[in-house]
This record gives sequence, structure tokens and C-alpha cells, in this order.
Amino acid sequence: MKNFRWLALLLTLLMVAMMVSACGGGKTAGENEPANRLEAIKARGYIQVATEPYFAPYEFIDPAQSGSDQYVGADIELAKFIAEKLEVECRIVPLEFPAVLASIVEGKYDLAISGLAFTPARAESMILSKGYFFDENAPGHGLLIREELADKIKSADDLADYVVVCQSGSLQELYATTQIPACKELKRVSATTDGFLLVQEGKADACVTSIPTGQLYIEANEGCGLIIVEGFEFETDPDTLGTRIGIPPGETELADFVNDIITEVLELGLFEKWYEEYTDYARTLGI
Repeated sequence: MKNFRWLALLLTLLMVAMMVSACGGGKTAGENEPANRLEAIKARGYIQVATEPYFAPYEFIDPAQSGSDQYVGADIELAKFIAEKLEVECRIVPLEFPAVLASIVEGKYDLAISGLAFTPARAESMILSKGYFFDENAPGHGLLIREELADKIKSADDLADYVVVCQSGSLQELYATTQIPACKELKRVSATTDGFLLVQEGKADACVTSIPTGQLYIEANEGCGLIIVEGFEFETDPDTLGTRIGIPPGETELADFVNDIITEVLELGLFEKWYEEYTDYARTLGI
């Protein structure tokens, strides 16, 4: 009798298990998960954008603001525009520049919008969007030095006896390692502004920089004793021009969506407008 009760219980449990399986329609774990990152962003209701907020006018900090409002710049406007098109919240994630790149390679965040230029290494490790800013009339990349060295450093060929600094993982680092024949030492920093300070303090002699960014710093810090080397620019590959967005590897659907937004931004001339607006904005903050 006891054995019969155990057998009846076992049969009941088996029938319940079969009913649960039937009600589930045979679905397996993960079937309801988003098919790709683009769908995941829409489902969660926000997009995470990694940036290094020390590269005016692309992205910088307004100390008068707090929270997410403190992050401003032309790139931040682009990030918000993309979020608006997705109908989700834009969440800015401030990081050091090498961490911005690593976070996208690892798929930790959704986009890197941080004044990114094309480099072969980046193109191999992540998806790079089409270019969204081409200022053909603006200067490219050059050297920021102390005024006292103006007669001694006139090009990259004159750096053999001097300490050079550049931002780690940046296009400037690529120029430093491929177009400077020789230097006493090459230092790497997480932010270009840190490089400017090293030169200003005499801990380095030249900083590889975007010329407009260097000029903004000099204008905002009157009497800093820094200048841009006149008449010199690093050589650029026309095929790699244009500021771009970094997208995690394999996320082609997200990349297609971003490229469609960039096409719209270019057609409307929005980024040029934002760039000019935040160049003036950065000047008012002394950045």
C-alpha cells in the first residue's frame, strides 16, 4: 500500500511536469532575449555612450553643471540625437581614453563617441562608423611646445633630443610612433590636456595634438607660454579622414542604424553647427 502511494505521487509529478512543458510551447531559455544590441537598447530603454570628456569642443565638462548635464560638446549632442532617434535615454559614461576604446572592443558599452579618428588597429578591433565631421579648412595635427623652443623645434625632424608626449591609444600616438624619426623619450598620457600640462611644466617638450584643440587650450590659458609649431602638420591619409563612432564588434545592425543617423546629420549640417557652438562655449569656460 505504501509503495502504491509513492507510485501514485511519482505519476502525478510526471503529469505536472508534462503540463508545464506543454504550456511553455517548447521554448528554450534565452528565446525571448533581444536578437542583437540594437534591439537590446530599445528593450532596456537607454543607450550607454562611452567618452573621454576632456577634448573640447567634442566633449568636455561644464563645472557649473552637475550629473549628466555637466557633459557637453558637439559629440554629446550627437549622442543625444542618436538616443532621440532610438526613443531611448542617453547615458554618458565618462572614462579615460584607453578605457573608452577597450570598453567597445569588449562590448561593455554601446557606442564610443569621443572624437575618434580612423586607425588600422581600431578598424580591426571594432566597427567604425562612416565619418561625421570633415573640416577640410581646419588645421590637422601638429606639435604644441613651449615658446622658448620655437627656434629649436620646427618639425618632427627636430625632436631627437626632446621628450615628446601624446595621448595613449589615440591617432596622435600613431603619428608619434610613425612620423617622428627620433625623440629622447615618448611619454603617454590618458588625456591630451595632461600632455599640455607636462609641456607647460617642463616635464615634456612637445605634445602631439589636434591643432584646433591645442589652440583652444592656449587661448583659454593666456600667458601659459605655449605655442603651436607654425608651418608643420603631420601627414594624413585621405582615406582615413573623418571623425567616427566606435561600435562593438559584430553589431552590424547597430552600425547600420548609426550610419543612417550620420547620413541625416550630414545632410542637415548639424555637426558643423554643434562644433561651432561648442567651440564658443569652451572658450567661455576657459577650456
